[in-house]
Amino acid sequence: MRIESIKVTTFTYPTRRCSDSAGHSHPGDESLAKMAMLTITADDNSQGYAFVAPEIIRPYIVDSFFKKVLIGQNPFNREKIWHELVHWQRGSAQQLTDRAIAIVEQAIWDLIGRKLNMPVHKLLGGYREKVPAYGSTMCGDELKGGLSTPDEYGDFAEKLVLKGYKAIKIHTWMPPVSFAPSPIMDVKACAAVREAVGPDIALMIDGYHWYSRSDAIYIGRELQKLNFTWFEEPMEEQSMDSYIWLSKNLDIDIVGPESLSGKYLSRADWVKHGACDILRAGVNSAGGLTPCLKVAALAESFGMDCEIHGNGAPNLNVIGAIKNCRWYERGLLHPFLNYDEPPAYLNSIVDPMDKDGFVHLPTLPGLGEDINFNYIATNTLTVE
Repeated sequence: MRIESIKVTTFTYPTRRCSDSAGHSHPGDESLAKMAMLTITADDNSQGYAFVAPEIIRPYIVDSFFKKVLIGQNPFNREKIWHELVHWQRGSAQQLTDRAIAIVEQAIWDLIGRKLNMPVHKLLGGYREKVPAYGSTMCGDELKGGLSTPDEYGDFAEKLVLKGYKAIKIHTWMPPVSFAPSPIMDVKACAAVREAVGPDIALMIDGYHWYSRSDAIYIGRELQKLNFTWFEEPMEEQSMDSYIWLSKNLDIDIVGPESLSGKYLSRADWVKHGACDILRAGVNSAGGLTPCLKVAALAESFGMDCEIHGNGAPNLNVIGAIKNCRWYERGLLHPFLNYDEPPAYLNSIVDPMDKDGFVHLPTLPGLGEDINFNYIATNTLTVE
């Protein structure tokens, strides 16, 4: 069995999400967005698929790296393929990103799962059939009735609890919001959410990621009074020493690193130096399912949890295969958007939540996405 071809199909789909000038998602008027589907095909016609923004797997990346490494390889040698892709990163002038490698690896895992008629989480190890979800909000905004005030955060938190969530993570206000960043407003939002949901709901915060040490210690001490579960990314993660300092000076669990490059290597440094209490990794940020599993095993060997960053099929499959992850991040959520409505290129969402707040692991083969191939074909812009 050999990989025979790699194809990128770019298409449009309607969305009510828009990005502000800093790249944060917010509700907006309906518009057409672009998405790319990477398709890997083997010589027996087995196929695997993965979705990503088109610019991440633009033609130069596919031609210069993906095809060079993958064509002619046995897809079951996915560890070998992953390492060969990583080898090319050094000479790529940072063009071959961890996220691009992650997309290739997702498609390979999807191909293997579809070939064997098995969900990927079973192939990865199969630890659980369901996982409790936390509702992860969008960043704060200035939309009346949205997430523009602490009270609106509290109102939305109450609604999330009624839907079944037993945990909520809030993303606070970030520029270009006029008053952001503001430690005082962050703390007010946290206090409003705690008052709204009571003492039994687990609460977390993902703060503004460039706060100073003084701001971070102030917010962290207030979170301790409010009995928050963890404090995530308040400062620039490239300053590991800042997180060592913060972890030593707070009792609340510090989670990280989320967006730091370096895959499992940089995360090993964080564990060694005590920069966090809970390790963090996501399939896209860590470079694929394979390195994400390595991060989880690293954390487990030190008696630490590893919370997986982000929603979606790849992250959900990793969570299904590991023990030391408490929650699935479900979102991003907002009062003006319906998370449970699938995008047009999927027939259903991969992570529906039951009334008790659990997301059940996919049962479809591969990554478990129910792809609407007819929609994609009808709305295709380019095929590379």
